Amino acid sequence: MIRKTLAVLALVTLAACAGNKSAKETLTDEQFLDLMEQEHLGYMWDGAAPNSGMAPERIHMDGVYPENDADIIAVGGSGFGIAGLIAGMERGYVTREEGVDRLRKIVDFLSTADTFHGAFPHWLRDSDGKVKPFGKKDDGGDLVETSFLMEGLLIARQYMSKDNVKERELAADIDRLWRNVEWDWYQKGTTDKYYWHWSPNYGWEMNFALEGYNECLITYILGASSPTHPIDPEAYHKCWARSGDIVSDKEQYGLPLVLRYNGAEEWTGPLFWSHYSYIGLCPKGLKDRYADYWKLVCNHAKIHYNYCVQNPLGHYGYGENCWGLTASYSPSGYHAHMPINNDLGVITPTAALSSFPYTPEESMAAMKHFYYDMKDLIWGEYGFYDAFCQAKDWCPKRYLAIDQCTITPMIENYRSGLLWKLFMSCPEVQEGLAKLGFTIEQ
Repeated sequence: MIRKTLAVLALVTLAACAGNKSAKETLTDEQFLDLMEQEHLGYMWDGAAPNSGMAPERIHMDGVYPENDADIIAVGGSGFGIAGLIAGMERGYVTREEGVDRLRKIVDFLSTADTFHGAFPHWLRDSDGKVKPFGKKDDGGDLVETSFLMEGLLIARQYMSKDNVKERELAADIDRLWRNVEWDWYQKGTTDKYYWHWSPNYGWEMNFALEGYNECLITYILGASSPTHPIDPEAYHKCWARSGDIVSDKEQYGLPLVLRYNGAEEWTGPLFWSHYSYIGLCPKGLKDRYADYWKLVCNHAKIHYNYCVQNPLGHYGYGENCWGLTASYSPSGYHAHMPINNDLGVITPTAALSSFPYTPEESMAAMKHFYYDMKDLIWGEYGFYDAFCQAKDWCPKRYLAIDQCTITPMIENYRSGLLWKLFMSCPEVQEGLAKLGFTIEQ
């Protein structure tokens, strides 16, 4: 079980306290952040898949799952969860020994699980480590989900102590998983392309080139950083940056978009595009010929905030304390919610909470509103439920790994920068960034 810090204990004992103080008056902001980090870490810790110790694709408190889907691990979501676990170890939500034991369980599972030229699939079965197809032709390697997993594992590798035999061996085994990924295989024999999927049954039929801008920046960073199977940097400039066409001259609410968001054109994309790659990759001071990445991610979050405050489509509930659109459940199924292009009136708590490094005041206001004013509707065993729509009185008691598991690490990056520091301390990452033409201003 997650250890309860003073923040949680204060809430638990609040009802027994004399006087008229509310929870808002009882907790400091730091204690409240402690509460949020550890409660959302519970998804990866108490809610972990039993055999692997990894993050289930989904946890439905109503017990209703898609057919044969209760045994499924989210590979990318587990990478975010591993990063959150490191934050939990650092803050004492779990002991270091407990955390190392859980990481050992995860790494041992991954060492025998299905891979495809070293890359993991989108989904694995917890029971046996075999691939669970994400779609008919998506039954092989998923390089993007693999990059999210490796991002978390490299953070863990850097956190392990060289003075402790158990931790040193764990770091070495993580390193083997990292070195086994054949990033260059996913260039399909070219120098200027880079592909998301490969299947042993369908080959390259999905044919999904990794063009920007979206959540896949980390896939290029890690591909360029690989000490064993590096990609050609030309792919970053010609495929991801589309030979410079990735740069945008548009703005919203007086804020430059900086880059063109795939499928959004004059607007931004869903907020997870500013979360997934930046669990480890620190955008502060990060620049290349195309973007200032701190400006990019901060503007992305601020545009979402301003959009929800302005609320051009008139959705009930939107406002200064209730904002943030990203990929999540909705009344009509899973959707990548975003301003204008796909705004269905659905707010996803992780959108604002995982944006804490970029919009601390706005995120804090949303978090307090969600908890203090809406707790009875949207709060459960592993923190805030995935999404809600007030206009339709809709909030299923359900969680998704890719939403739930970014909250703890991104709040920790806001508070201490811990995960950014660990990932950026990887010598391979520094070399990979240099290969692609990035600079880092202190």
